[in-house]
Amino acid sequence: MPQTLSASAHSELILKKSRFIGCVQAIADRASAQATVDALWKQHPGAAHICWALLAGGQSAAVDDGEPGGTAGRPMLEVLRHQDLDGVLATVVRYFGGVKLGAGGLVRAYTDCIAQALLTAPKVPLLRMATLQCQVPYALEGLLRREIDAAGAELLTVEHGSLVTLQWRLPAAQSAAFVQRINDSGQGRVGWTPPEP
Repeated sequence: MPQTLSASAHSELILKKSRFIGCVQAIADRASAQATVDALWKQHPGAAHICWALLAGGQSAAVDDGEPGGTAGRPMLEVLRHQDLDGVLATVVRYFGGVKLGAGGLVRAYTDCIAQALLTAPKVPLLRMATLQCQVPYALEGLLRREIDAAGAELLTVEHGSLVTLQWRLPAAQSAAFVQRINDSGQGRVGWTPPEP
């Protein structure tokens, strides 16, 4: 089962006078990852390279940022894949120490930096979530709220009009059984609608 991180974790490695500062953290998508990397450049304006790798819901990236091709981003991405992670960004800030490491040395440095950070990173199972939305008569609002609460789902919105529209999120694996239970309880008075973005 894929996992993600519940908190970020850091590592630091000094190799032949070059300093490698690694970080792994949970992230939602590529745009958030790019914003994080941009912020790192502001924190480390003197860095030679900020290499990164991303696995997030089918979005992946492996960025070498000027290092020889395939020596930074891809090895970091492979570490994430090997640990069956998703929704995770790995970054390494490198300050050049004046001694070239060669392709093999770079691969080892970037891989080790991320692997060390992952040793202390708290991992949690990644739950695929489903967002459901339905309309019910006012008489069924209380029943539906109790079912949402009992399932441990997160109630997102409630709108009162001629009918009550509720939107909630719960683990996708529970959604089919939940819908069936609501349909049985609602006796044909539940109208399912696609969730509004």
